[in-house]
Amino acid sequence: MTIIKLLEQRTSTRAFLDKPVSESLIKSIFTMAQQSPSNCNVQPWQACVVSGKKKDELKDSLMTAVMSGTPPNPDFNWTAKYEGIHRERQFGSANALYSSIGVTREDKQGRQLAMVRNWSFFDAPHAVFFTMDKYLDIMGAVDLGIYAQSIALLFTEHGISSCMQGALGQFPDPVKNALNLPEQRGILFGMSFGYADNNAVVNKTRTERESIENAVTFFN
Repeated sequence: MTIIKLLEQRTSTRAFLDKPVSESLIKSIFTMAQQSPSNCNVQPWQACVVSGKKKDELKDSLMTAVMSGTPPNPDFNWTAKYEGIHRERQFGSANALYSSIGVTREDKQGRQLAMVRNWSFFDAPHAVFFTMDKYLDIMGAVDLGIYAQSIALLFTEHGISSCMQGALGQFPDPVKNALNLPEQRGILFGMSFGYADNNAVVNKTRTERESIENAVTFFN
């Protein structure tokens, strides 16, 4: 399958079948993802894949933290507020998602319930947390983004669906406790993955992409 086909087929999946991906396939994909480029080849990513009982325990811990009203305390800067065209695109994405599941703009409770599903991994059988040493800051974040994209495209090539989630970096304490991560490691974001429930309405959500004229400037 060509790269453009993989990019076209990859979507953010928010409903999954109760069907785990084989351990051997998961390990094979993460092995291939080690070919991802990184600045000075530092390969800063430390990926933590959770499945089965450990994933369920972590889901319960995260949901408890979120529902308790505890404010997010991310390891990295998630305080940036979108402005201008970026804010418009954010609204457009949210509108596409909530419209697909019949939640109106005025239905704040419905939106909150949809948001909370992030921390239950959208009932996916697996999730991966992308972590790195905190001191790496923005340079490490760039590398983790490249690495995550590689994994997402490899998943797509093998018929596995996924959803990248910044939300999975907002409550790091339950994750660090469950996975015994050292203090110097920070959780940047995560990704839920598995086999998509193609009958779920939420998986029909599609977002628009800007034209090349608005995204790229060519200089000669």
